[in-house]
Amino acid sequence: MPPLLPETPVAELQAVDKRLAAKLEKIGCRTAADLLAYYPRRYEDRSQFSAFPANETGRAVCLRGEVIDTAKRFFGRRRFFEATVEDADSGGLNRVTLRWFNMAFIHKLIAVGHQIIVYGKVKQSGKRLVIDHPEFEIIDPRCEESSIHLGRITPVYPLKEGINQRLLRTALFKISSELGTGNFPEILPCPGALQKKPRLPREQALRAIHFPETETQLAEARRVLALEEFFILQLKVAQRRARHAALPGAVHCGPGELLKQLIASLPFEMTGAQSRCITEIRADLAAARPMNRLLQGDVGSGKTLVAVSAILLAVESGCQAALMAPTQILAEQHYLVLSRWLEPLGIRIGLRTATRKENEEMPLFEDSAPQVLVGTHALFYSSGEFENLGLIVIDEQHKFGVTQRGRLIGQGVCPDVLVMTATPIPRTLTLTVYGDLDVSVLDELPAGRGKIVTAVRAAGKDQQKAIGFLKEELEKGRQAYIVYPLVEDSEKLKAQSVEGEFKAWVKSLAPFKCSLLHGRVAADEKEIIMRDFRAAKTDVLVATTVIEVGVDVANANIMYIYNAERFGLAQLHQLRGRIGRGTHKSYCVLMADKPTTETSEKLQVLENSSDGFEIAEADLALRGPGELLGTAQSGISGLKLGDLLTESALVQQARDLARQVIRDDADLEKSEHIHLQSIIDGGGDGGGVLA
Repeated sequence: MPPLLPETPVAELQAVDKRLAAKLEKIGCRTAADLLAYYPRRYEDRSQFSAFPANETGRAVCLRGEVIDTAKRFFGRRRFFEATVEDADSGGLNRVTLRWFNMAFIHKLIAVGHQIIVYGKVKQSGKRLVIDHPEFEIIDPRCEESSIHLGRITPVYPLKEGINQRLLRTALFKISSELGTGNFPEILPCPGALQKKPRLPREQALRAIHFPETETQLAEARRVLALEEFFILQLKVAQRRARHAALPGAVHCGPGELLKQLIASLPFEMTGAQSRCITEIRADLAAARPMNRLLQGDVGSGKTLVAVSAILLAVESGCQAALMAPTQILAEQHYLVLSRWLEPLGIRIGLRTATRKENEEMPLFEDSAPQVLVGTHALFYSSGEFENLGLIVIDEQHKFGVTQRGRLIGQGVCPDVLVMTATPIPRTLTLTVYGDLDVSVLDELPAGRGKIVTAVRAAGKDQQKAIGFLKEELEKGRQAYIVYPLVEDSEKLKAQSVEGEFKAWVKSLAPFKCSLLHGRVAADEKEIIMRDFRAAKTDVLVATTVIEVGVDVANANIMYIYNAERFGLAQLHQLRGRIGRGTHKSYCVLMADKPTTETSEKLQVLENSSDGFEIAEADLALRGPGELLGTAQSGISGLKLGDLLTESALVQQARDLARQVIRDDADLEKSEHIHLQSIIDGGGDGGGVLA
């Protein structure tokens, strides 16, 4: 029998028949390493089963019994199949009925006399105890392979493409039994170096994650393999960081006279956090290596002033600066702010967006090359205007792909890069996703900002009160945002839209003027709408989330967000940040449509907190890192066991180990590291850690 190797195709594994191999290949399990990284989703202790309950259970239970009756039934037009299972040890006293609705094929799988293991939550239905749509497995104690499925902590795998649980478990048992020959090399270097007691060797961990002998062994195997996952991610980050630091850079930092003039002209004092971040950025600009820094701060924390300070230092050194934003609205907002602050200092500023036309407020700059160019993705195609690009500032950086950012960076010669985000990032994500960046944090808000009161209300029930309160604020001269999740009504989604509700608001708020804004509005019309709102010619902006970033109108102090339950907490916090930017007391009302207990608890996080980092942690717990950041850009899609929310210590451990390896061998050229290079490039065996 040929030895088991990580790269052995599943079709060549003796434990896997041709039909199973074909199904495994469809779900991405092409090699032995891939298959061993197809981890169980849960485990059942089949050395002892739960007693058949006398009442409904609040949690899922695992039961073993015999099928004593089956029947096909109808309830109106609904067809369902029932199987009654009896506890053989109870003398027929304890029974549970299993039910499957609209799953006609189930009756072909279960028959009277079958020994069956079921997993599900027991509930009361009349006088019977039932489990709807339980997981189940038919067993045969006489089978010579019964010890694989019974009498142990048994793995239960996620099933796709019609894969059979017993066949998959049997195959993995036979394959994992072949481990221990040293053919699956250690990914984590120096076993035992990171802890006082020896670490479980990798092949033992792979075997134990599938067929653990004890709960303790399972926990240790999971910890080792989760550490592997974090280590591979951190190794990628550490290598990117090392390679960036090794690039030849240039000093892009002037003496700071222009910055002194700007600060002296401000009608307010900078916060301590702003001063600290500017000092950190200034040191980077003065170093002969490219800056690669993340500036994160809550909404309204003053990131723009920090970015402008960096731009002034760069321009004063004789180079150009670019500021890129994800939307035209945000780019124009930045252009107006930079023009107000920098043009009095004699700085030439240009604006480039894909479809913008000339107007009086933002004239096209067609003279000599601008010293500062603000724009959207249109900056990718402005290479003729960059003669000496030394600094790139990217706002709301997570909305751009890596390739897009790289295209702009490529228009300079190793320019300094400052990326900004108003979405506070939990520490574990900062370490994992943005670990190649130096991080500056704005953790103070400027003085003089109005308080924001946040409240959750039922949309239909409180609508008339909402209209009345809004009119009272408008009569005081204030302005408002009304936000909906959809552009137009949808038959598939039970949510309101701006186009569906706009006319009703125009009628309800007359004589106050309302404007409609969403992503499909033509660019030139969008520009006029925003200009009128900034000039207070419009009282209410009925919009989608296009106003999430880049809208800064100090006079707007009211925001109603409809179908608030459909948004993530971080996005709601971003939207709320459009108000409270002036001195007036502000109000954010989260209108929920028939709020459930879960919805109410989620939205109460915003009622009770204005701390963006606290809200980001709650959002991470609710939605997970992939949905929060987008797995395509976050680099975390390979995590199968690691939990970024609860295992920050393990993330830090992996980070320390990865940095140690890269310090010793930046290009992973040493013999003991060559296999790591193939893993992080995605072409070698990682035990599936990057699958």
